[in-house]
Amino acid sequence: MNIGGKELAHGIIQGGMGVGVSLSNLAGSVAREGCMGVISSVNIGFEEPDFLENPFEANIRALKEHIKKAKEISQGKGLIGVNIMVAVSHYEETVKAAIEAGADAIISGAGLPLNLAELVKGSKTLFAPIVSSKRAAMLLCKNFVRRAGILPDFMVIEGHKAGGHLGFSADDLENNTCQPNLQILKEVKEAIKPFEEEFKKKIYVFLGGGVFDGKDMAEAVNAGADGVQIGTRFIATKECDVDDVFKQVIVDSKEEDIRIIKSPVGMPARAIYTPLLQNLEKGKSYLAKKCNSCLTACPKGDKIPYCISRALISAARGNREEGLFFCGENAPRVKSIVTVKELIDELLSESELNLV
Repeated sequence: MNIGGKELAHGIIQGGMGVGVSLSNLAGSVAREGCMGVISSVNIGFEEPDFLENPFEANIRALKEHIKKAKEISQGKGLIGVNIMVAVSHYEETVKAAIEAGADAIISGAGLPLNLAELVKGSKTLFAPIVSSKRAAMLLCKNFVRRAGILPDFMVIEGHKAGGHLGFSADDLENNTCQPNLQILKEVKEAIKPFEEEFKKKIYVFLGGGVFDGKDMAEAVNAGADGVQIGTRFIATKECDVDDVFKQVIVDSKEEDIRIIKSPVGMPARAIYTPLLQNLEKGKSYLAKKCNSCLTACPKGDKIPYCISRALISAARGNREEGLFFCGENAPRVKSIVTVKELIDELLSESELNLV
C-alpha cells in the first residue's frame, strides 16, 4: 500500500513500546521485512550518561540517533515510525526532532494529539493518532481540519486487549464491558468516511490491541482494516531491544499473571504481576531519587507509590524484582522467542490462508 507517497509492502505496524522496548534494533529489523517498525520516544535516552542531569537533551539526542540507526538496519525497506505519547513533557520538541531526523511517520496516543497536524504539516512525515472510539476519531479529524486544513495519513485503533496504558475506563476493563475491536473499527470507518470524501483522501486504518496471529490479522482486514498493529509478540523476538529477562517474563507468563493496574499517571494499564506489583500491594513504595519530569500527568514525588519511569527502565534492563512489565492480554500465548523475520513470515502466511 502507498500511504502519503510512502510504500508499505505489508500491513503490519509493530507497536511502539517504551521505555526501551522498541528502539532502533527492533524497529529497523521490522522495517527490513517491509513493515512499519516503530521506535518509542518516551525516555529513550535512559542509557545516555547525562540522562538524570539533562533528561530532555539526552532524550532528543538518543531519539535522533535511534532513528538514524533504524534506517540503516532497515536497508531502505519498510517504514520507520516514532510513537510519541501526548502525555510526555516536551511533546512538541520531540515531534519536531523526529521529523528533523527523518522519521517516516509519527504515531501519537496516551491523550489526544490535538496539535499534531500543525507540527507535521509541510514535512514529509506521515502522522497518525491512536484512537479507541469513533468519538475520538471524529473529534480529531474535525480538529486537524480546523487547525491545519489536513487529515491524518492513517489511524491506529488500540482495542482493550492492548498492553501498557489503555484508552478505556478501569470499570469497563475490569467488567469486560469494553467495545469489541471490530465494532470500534466499523464505527471509526463510518466516522472518517465523510472527511475522506470531502478531502478526496484515504485515511488508512490499522487495528491493534489483541491482534495475535495471522487469523486475527485476516479477520481485521476482512472487516475493513488496512492492516494491524502488533506489540507484545515483538517483545519475544531476538532483535527486540530489551534484556532477555524481559522476553522470558513474557514467555513464562500465565493467564492469571496478567493484571489491570492503576498507573501513577492515573490511567489504567495492563502489566504482568511480578514482584514490583506484589510488593506495592503490600504497601511498599519505590520513590524516584531524582524526578526528571518525564510525564506531564504524573503527580510526582511522594504523591505516588512508585516512579513508573524507573520501573519501566528496570524492566528493560532485566530487573525482574523491580521492573514493571507491560504486556497485552495475549502475552500468555507467546511460547518462544523467535526472530522478527520468522514472526512476520508466520503472520503473513497465516493471514493469506484466512483472507476472504
